[in-house]
Amino acid sequence: MTTLTTTPDGSAARRSAPPASPAPAGRRPRQGGTVLAVPALVWYLVFMVGPLLAIFVIAALHWPGMLQPVSFAGLDNVRTVLDDPVFWDAVRNTAVQLAVAVPVMIVCAFMLGYYVAQRPPGHRVIRYLLFIPGLISTPAKAMVFYAALSPDGLLNGGLESVGLGSLADAWLASPSTALACLIALDIWAGIGFTAVLFAARLGSVPEELGEAAQLDGAGHWRTMWSVHFPVVRDYVGVVTMLQFLWTLFGSAQHVLLLTQGGPGTSSTTLSFLVYQKAFIAADLGYSQTVGVLLFLAGLVGLLTIRRVFRQNY
Repeated sequence: MTTLTTTPDGSAARRSAPPASPAPAGRRPRQGGTVLAVPALVWYLVFMVGPLLAIFVIAALHWPGMLQPVSFAGLDNVRTVLDDPVFWDAVRNTAVQLAVAVPVMIVCAFMLGYYVAQRPPGHRVIRYLLFIPGLISTPAKAMVFYAALSPDGLLNGGLESVGLGSLADAWLASPSTALACLIALDIWAGIGFTAVLFAARLGSVPEELGEAAQLDGAGHWRTMWSVHFPVVRDYVGVVTMLQFLWTLFGSAQHVLLLTQGGPGTSSTTLSFLVYQKAFIAADLGYSQTVGVLLFLAGLVGLLTIRRVFRQNY
């Protein structure tokens, strides 16, 4: 590199600049990403790892209320939980809820998402309509279902109007239908939002794949499940995991607002049992023992779903 310099007589002269010294061979530019990640890491440790560890600690304590003395219980809480028939009723109800709500929601949402991704007339309006349940607060959703399923609600009124009054029931107060009503609420609340997610992912699939399948004689049903589904299989697994976690851990609010776990224990789920024992029965050790078992069940479920929907190529 050359530079211009001025001599004493005013004329300009060129002078070569000394070459820049090469950087040492073993030195690399410093990375600032680690420092920027420290606040997020601290937040994660304090508000994520900390409460998770606290669950395991409290599960080993006998703690009959926030202001009561605490003593070490060891495995006594585990024995108490496993000997409690209410716990096994909650396990059964949660298993039924997961076995019905998650598959029905994923299958129906995928079909709706595929239909919207084909861009039928009014597909933009359909997207907004499907997203509406996701914009409604949980108490508002519960009020909608309470208005429809109460003894003098819309469902019984509709049955009476078509001459099927003998089928009317107190749907939320009947042991045979209370859990089914909660499952219906879970499906209605999640299917539209999930369908919009699937439609967004399916919209990125090349159109040539569907066109080639249709030229080979495949209809929409076969194209949907034999062509598009394998392409987005990993994304279906992610959405299934999210809905599994929401159903497993988030059902307590629907139970609390509509049935309070009754009649009896017919609609008590594991997540509601955690709330009930902690805030109503004031048995924090029992509550967090159920919380630990719920955490382990969620972990096993996530690993299973990930393995089922793993790509084979």
